[in-house]
Amino acid sequence: MFSVMGLSFAIMLILSAISLWNEDYSASAWQTVLCFWCVTLVCYLVNIFGVKYLDKINTICVYWTGCSIIIIMITILTMAPSRHDAKYVFAHYDASQSGWPTGWSFFVGLMQPAYVLTGYGMVAAMCEEVQNPDREVPKAITWSVVAAGVTGLIYLIPILFVLPDVHALLNVTSGQPIGLIFKHATGSASGGFGLLFLILGIWFFAGIGALTASSRCTYAFARDGAIPWSKYWSRIDKRFDMPLLALTLSAAIDALLGLIYFGSEAAFNSFTGVATISLSASYAFPILVSLVNRRHKVLGAHFSLGRMGFFVNIVTVCWIVLAVFLLSMPTSLKDLDESSMNYASVVFAGFAAISFHFQGPPILLTDVPSLAIGVHKDGLDDVEKAEYREKQETTVTDFRPDEWQA
Repeated sequence: MFSVMGLSFAIMLILSAISLWNEDYSASAWQTVLCFWCVTLVCYLVNIFGVKYLDKINTICVYWTGCSIIIIMITILTMAPSRHDAKYVFAHYDASQSGWPTGWSFFVGLMQPAYVLTGYGMVAAMCEEVQNPDREVPKAITWSVVAAGVTGLIYLIPILFVLPDVHALLNVTSGQPIGLIFKHATGSASGGFGLLFLILGIWFFAGIGALTASSRCTYAFARDGAIPWSKYWSRIDKRFDMPLLALTLSAAIDALLGLIYFGSEAAFNSFTGVATISLSASYAFPILVSLVNRRHKVLGAHFSLGRMGFFVNIVTVCWIVLAVFLLSMPTSLKDLDESSMNYASVVFAGFAAISFHFQGPPILLTDVPSLAIGVHKDGLDDVEKAEYREKQETTVTDFRPDEWQA
């Protein structure tokens, strides 16, 4: 679902660029789906023939994002014909257009940053290709959230200073007002497109990364026998040294999901919106299981959180429960009907029902974590700790092919 969400946001921005010159333009269903397929195909080909350069592509993405934010910030602040004062930017709050009560509309507004922060889920999906993942992946997840938060503020605050009339933004035919904001700030459609192109580049990189993470998740599930015909999808292509069939399956499913747009835009948006809910739930359940077991399995972890572990985990689970409800809400109650309703909760329930048949991968319990598939039986992940405490030869103590151990 991450790849569908990333790719769909990219094509919406691409099609909205046309509205910079023709404000009445609204893409038809076939134009939207065709553009979605083209972007999916490009990201698919980059993942195949550029697999050796994915790390460099990610590096370029970091510099592109940083430079884009600086360019956008300087351009709109210097070229905008008028600017709001600091009181408007930091103190003005108007929830009248949402239809929700003032307090609750604030929480519903958290849906947008929740989508942005899903990037940390892609980091976890790539952990099998990272050296020392038990150390590096938690660092990457943490810094991805920090980086997204900091860059997001740097990007949003200048936009709020030059924000045009909110009613005009809500009535944009394409549904993507960011291009209109840039056009208003620069005073021309060409200038607006130049800034919008920088955002499109960021989403293009995000689409590549999303499809990469999706293919690795597909490969991992196939390796553990969680999907039909697993022996095919878990194969590694020797020429490209990557799970080519898993990547192909991911791209094909994305393309097929695009067909839903012909029948219902609301249904398609539900499939893209459920990605954040699913990611949140996938983190909540392991944390909850760890809490039930009094966090014994993470006592020897590199980032165990120490005495604050219980408190942090409890707050996390409570927040995720709230977030799942928020992400299932429609963004606005005004003119709400079956075409604008948020059906993400229905899609989530369907996937949750399907997932119950999967019991988890086979786990080999051993005193040496490097020999185990899963977690160390004593909650330790360091060989020296195990040898120091038990001072005995390493032996395989148990094999449980059908039981998941958190």
